[in-house]
Amino acid sequence: MLPAMCGRFTQHLSWEELRRLADLIGQPRNLAPRYNIAPTTQIEVIRPAAAGNELVPMRWGLLPSWWKKPLSELPSTFNARAETVAEKPMFRSAFKARRCIIPASGFYEWTGKAGSKTPHYFSAPGGEPLALAGLWETWRDPESDAQVDSATIIVGAANNWMARYHDRMPVILDWRDVGAWMAGGDPGALLGAPPEDVLQEWTVSPRVNRSGVADADPTLIEPQRLDAAVTA
Repeated sequence: MLPAMCGRFTQHLSWEELRRLADLIGQPRNLAPRYNIAPTTQIEVIRPAAAGNELVPMRWGLLPSWWKKPLSELPSTFNARAETVAEKPMFRSAFKARRCIIPASGFYEWTGKAGSKTPHYFSAPGGEPLALAGLWETWRDPESDAQVDSATIIVGAANNWMARYHDRMPVILDWRDVGAWMAGGDPGALLGAPPEDVLQEWTVSPRVNRSGVADADPTLIEPQRLDAAVTA
């Protein structure tokens, strides 16, 4: 089964670039490149801390602090809809107090009919990381008392450019606005569709359709001819 928007993305990021873009604090570390990130796996998340912003590994798929049932019964929480994020019980507490940024090198989306869908890769034209609006939460396992930090990506209506491929897209912030977002800035001004020129696109191999495909394989984002992508 292919993922819903936004259900697969990449993080091949440089600590130094993120430090410059988001004023990171803490010890620099090598960030393993990820080219096929699927929900419930670990992702890198930027969140505010007392002395600045920190980069923290988190589970992709938000776990609200009040969740008591088995994780197998948790609904899909890797995305939160911009239109309802302030009211939905799963997200409203994090929306009020725990906003974050998920830095992404790019993300995937599919077009076409079931059985012959074509995967597309979307990234910034200049190659810089995208600042995806997100929420984070801390949950404690009632059995082991282990603490789990988790996050979700907020998605909203597509801009005109993206609407050719999908009617939804991640909320992409200008890096100059990430501080305002994480500090609780006006969502009406920050959760709208991004400018039309914020993304570029190309077709990639359908190998990315399978979440088990090697996450560290950079060839997954190499451009493919449309006929090759459909039949590979």
